[in-house]
Amino acid sequence: MKNKHYKFVDIFAGIGGFHIALESLNAECVFASEKDTFARKTYYDNFFSKNPNLFESGNFNDDILQVNPECIPDFDILCAGFPCQPFSQAGFKRGFDEEHESRGNMFFVLRNIISVKRPKAIFLENVRHLEKHDSGRTFEVIKNTIEKELGYSFNYQIVKASDHGLPQHRPRLYMVGFRDESSSDSLFKFPKPESLRMTMSDIFGAKCPKRVGFTLRVGGRGSGLNDRRNWDSYLVNGEEKRLTVKEGRKMMGFPDDFIFNVSETQAMKQLGNSVAVNAIRATANKIIEYLDLYYAEDGECKRKDLVLDLVSA
Repeated sequence: MKNKHYKFVDIFAGIGGFHIALESLNAECVFASEKDTFARKTYYDNFFSKNPNLFESGNFNDDILQVNPECIPDFDILCAGFPCQPFSQAGFKRGFDEEHESRGNMFFVLRNIISVKRPKAIFLENVRHLEKHDSGRTFEVIKNTIEKELGYSFNYQIVKASDHGLPQHRPRLYMVGFRDESSSDSLFKFPKPESLRMTMSDIFGAKCPKRVGFTLRVGGRGSGLNDRRNWDSYLVNGEEKRLTVKEGRKMMGFPDDFIFNVSETQAMKQLGNSVAVNAIRATANKIIEYLDLYYAEDGECKRKDLVLDLVSA
């Protein structure tokens, strides 16, 4: 538990992987936005009892495009796993040219919120292919927007779920920035990888030759052991077995009491679209530690003072 109490927003919230991670670090979610009806139901079913004010205050939004950033409550950390279809192997890799539901432009929705609300920190997650998309031009737009237009530092790293104890690869691009700080001066460091806390044998409760599982995803479910699209079929005790919600939940780091009052198909889709909770928590913990060190109670960045002290020493 942290001494300071930070507030965060959960944009493109899915079923709440960011919410679980930051709430466990004593941070409070004051605004969340998710468009998908089924994901909203799962989010509500799991977080209403813990954070009723989020829902009763009208701050559980269903269309971020209709929100005036000025109306979002003040917060310290912006969290967003912004839509990755335009950048992923599962999509058409059109990037900012993607027109369907304006998915490719959702980054600029975040840009507008950051510009108006000026949070202390931003924490973004996307597929790893974003870094190389369109020969790096898409990523350069994001980087320049955060650094030069918004005035935040920009730290990024490919992080695997298996780097933080979970038995699946799931490489994702994590992007972290801090207000009023240049990237060249930033002292932020991503957390060091940890050992596996469980293997696929632990996930199934039976012998599985694969220690680290396939990345949990939406497409290719039920493809079979010998299909290159397979991600949910495993050899368990010598027989082919498919993942259920119970195993998928563990692989993603969601607690055992996390409930899905939706169909099995919907639940697996939601897990495949979610974030690896353990990896998010480890990075969020580093963000909060950084804020504790370098930000005063009034929200002003102390990094400038530290740099000036070093220069004048």
